Amino acid sequence: MNALHRHQALDAVWRTPPGLRGVLVSVNHSDLGKRFMIAAFAYFAIGGVLAMMIRAQLSSPRSAFVGAEIFNQLFTMHGSLMMFMFAIPFFEGLALYMLPKMVGARDLAFPRLSAFGWWCYLFGGFILLTAMVLGLAPDGGWFMYTPLASRAFTPGINADVWLLGITFVEISAVCASVELTVSILKMRADGMRLSRMPIFAWYILVTALMMVVGFPPLILASTLLELERAFGWPFFDVAKGGHPLLWQHLFWLFGHPEVYIIFLPGAGVISMVLPVMARHPLIGYGWIVGSILVLGFFSFGLWVHHMFATGIPHLALAFFSAASTLVAVPTVVQIFAWLATLWAGRPVLRLPMLYIGGFFVVFLIGGLTGVMLAIVPFNWQVHDTAFVTAHLHYVLIGGFVFPMMAGIYYWLPRITGRVTNPSLGALAFCLVFAGFNVTFLVMHLTGLMGMPRRVFTYDSGLGWDIPNFISSLGSFVMAFGFAVALIDIALAVRFGRRAPRNPWKAETLEWAMPSPVPSYNFASLPTVTGRRPLEDDPGLAHRLAAGEGHLPTPRDGLRETLGVDMLTGRVTEIVILPGNSPLPIVTALAVGSFFLAMLFGLYWLTPVSVLAVVVLVWLWAAAIGARRDVGPLDTGGGAVVPPHHEAAEAPGWWGSVFTLVADASFFMSLIFGYAFLATVAPGWPPPRLFTPSIAPILLAVAALLLALAAGRHALRTVMAGRSAPAAWSAGLAAGATALALAGLLTAGWCGGLSAGSHAYDAVTWVLVAYAAVHLAVAGLMLAFVARRLVGGWGSALRSLEIRVALMWSAYAAFATVAVIVAVAGPGGSSWRWW
Repeated sequence: MNALHRHQALDAVWRTPPGLRGVLVSVNHSDLGKRFMIAAFAYFAIGGVLAMMIRAQLSSPRSAFVGAEIFNQLFTMHGSLMMFMFAIPFFEGLALYMLPKMVGARDLAFPRLSAFGWWCYLFGGFILLTAMVLGLAPDGGWFMYTPLASRAFTPGINADVWLLGITFVEISAVCASVELTVSILKMRADGMRLSRMPIFAWYILVTALMMVVGFPPLILASTLLELERAFGWPFFDVAKGGHPLLWQHLFWLFGHPEVYIIFLPGAGVISMVLPVMARHPLIGYGWIVGSILVLGFFSFGLWVHHMFATGIPHLALAFFSAASTLVAVPTVVQIFAWLATLWAGRPVLRLPMLYIGGFFVVFLIGGLTGVMLAIVPFNWQVHDTAFVTAHLHYVLIGGFVFPMMAGIYYWLPRITGRVTNPSLGALAFCLVFAGFNVTFLVMHLTGLMGMPRRVFTYDSGLGWDIPNFISSLGSFVMAFGFAVALIDIALAVRFGRRAPRNPWKAETLEWAMPSPVPSYNFASLPTVTGRRPLEDDPGLAHRLAAGEGHLPTPRDGLRETLGVDMLTGRVTEIVILPGNSPLPIVTALAVGSFFLAMLFGLYWLTPVSVLAVVVLVWLWAAAIGARRDVGPLDTGGGAVVPPHHEAAEAPGWWGSVFTLVADASFFMSLIFGYAFLATVAPGWPPPRLFTPSIAPILLAVAALLLALAAGRHALRTVMAGRSAPAAWSAGLAAGATALALAGLLTAGWCGGLSAGSHAYDAVTWVLVAYAAVHLAVAGLMLAFVARRLVGGWGSALRSLEIRVALMWSAYAAFATVAVIVAVAGPGGSSWRWW
């Protein structure tokens, strides 16, 4: 097969249908990555317009440009759009687009999950923007602090728009985090062990793992606050045993790691682009990887950094202050490595390098002010002033926007096949850099002079007039600079001259593809022997196009790519990916109907939405798998491996593992909230504790043991090649799980809890609901496996589905027992039989 015929055959398998149908059913990572980046940039533009309106209002004392209510909506939406709708989705889009190309794969591990995440992001953003147009935008600040965000002080649906819309978007982020983690670990080129991965892949891997652990606390916090607002469950009401600081703890368990979740992808771009511009390999690869891991770990010990003024005990303040200072060390390691690379190389001042230089200046200032804020006495003086606003923007714009602009200009020839106008791009950089520093450098002084943040007006004579006017002027210059950059990029896409295959003379795999990038990325998949594959093998691109790698010929119209051992990069399986499907958008619509029903108080519709989601997920799972054993297959590149359905640790297995890690993070945050309220909140313990019924609890535990035993028996029977008896055992496990669910709920009802009367009752019911949902999911998964075994979808080789179901069942059993211990323990002295 010649190169042209190979291209036609592969494109027929991988391409997206044209027109509206293609928009709705595409699961291709390149399509979805570009959509995320374009939409995120649109939200960035909207957030920028809101920022200019804020600065117009603050440009002079007693300004009447907007009133207090509109101003509150402006700064709340500005922060929310920039953090949740721009920063995270933009780097997700960049990673979705670039990572398979960098690591030598044809797509990501779960294409339909990427598509589902895209539609959740789009629909969640639509909720926020629609509310803003209708004048119902959130107005309690993007931190959404309680008690201000409680129903008593924010009676409309403004806060509900934030809680439900942002949670919808967070589902997208968690999906992307699992997708990226598994794809980096399992979907690499042959021979690409961890130490040979592009440094950008390390940054995204650590970032994705941080998202897996860091985002569930915010989802929990939003859920609890929405339950309080909708049903009066008093998690944050001091009068009923709640505490408003619970929100701050849960929010900043997400919020401070979020700072590094935003910074690390930007640093990853720097580590990829800077060596190319310096014309020297990156110095200190191992040190950088170590610093990334340390930074990701440290970031979860800093959340109280934002709560120094809330009455935290001094010993705890000392610990978190020290941790906030030490976190600068791994960051400095990366900066020294970059500077060493520049010193050892022969840098060329191209447009991406301008933004890298801007990053060094801006982020250095942001880092220094961050260390200042880590010192508790100084923090007390400038807390909630414009100084903190300036610091935040120096860190986030310096650590994210400047690197991402460098990345856009660096990879634009790869994405569009066109090059930009250097003069116009340089003008845009100058305007952005100058405007930014005029805006926010002066704002440090405004904060030191005592100006609080989030105020919509101020009196003259306080010394804030001139600094505010200068900041407002600078913001408009910066906005004009971004507009010039957008024009430059748009002109390049439409009229720019064609770019060569590798205009920067880079050495990583994303530059080994033709331009424009085909739907399948590589005509055949590479084998790598080092970190610089194009340097090690200058003819690699032509050999891949000629079919001299793995999987050069499409097999039976299947979308195939390689799965590898996570550590060594040795090929272990052929991963067969699903094709274009309407299921992602339909499932996202079903999930969206749930959020809309909650938003408008149509609670009776929520069970219908949940049922629709269950049916769609069942159909989703039923569309994959294999009905017969295939055995090892020749990859065409010297490896003979099984398809992933017959592999021991397929991507689906690891996807379930990391999903359960996110789930466990949610659960541990809930247990933390329970312990926090029991320790700190007034009125604990309440006069009446939960008095569980022993018989239903014993029934639930016995049923769980039976379910686990039956599930293990089903797995052993399948491995022995007897599918029919295994189906009966899986069915028995499903029935036993349902019995455990009934026992758990019966014990809860017999306890006589009233969720609206006390936070103890409310938290108890949330814990019981958590266990109940997991038992229901485990029961459905076991029932699904039983049905599949009856249809011949399992064998000794094809045991992936039952192993995943058993893993979920084991976690559901653990969660149920943990909940029983947590909620029944305090009332143990008053247990009763029924």
